[in-house]
Amino acid sequence: MSSWQIVRLFAGSFILVSLLLGAPGSPAFVSGWWLALAAFVGANLLQSAITRWCPLEIILRKLGVKGGC
Repeated sequence: MSSWQIVRLFAGSFILVSLLLGAPGSPAFVSGWWLALAAFVGANLLQSAITRWCPLEIILRKLGVKGGC
């Protein structure tokens, strides 16, 4: 599994979990502040698409995960 696949897996998981925990009608609702995490992850995905710089990918490469698609 490449670093970009792991980044996408992390991002998708964080967004779905934070939406589940932050949506007022959700049975797992904890706090509306969880929606801020979804917004942060979405903003990070947007900036990484524009700048081609992703902090999580850098961390994964230092942990030995191979880059590329």
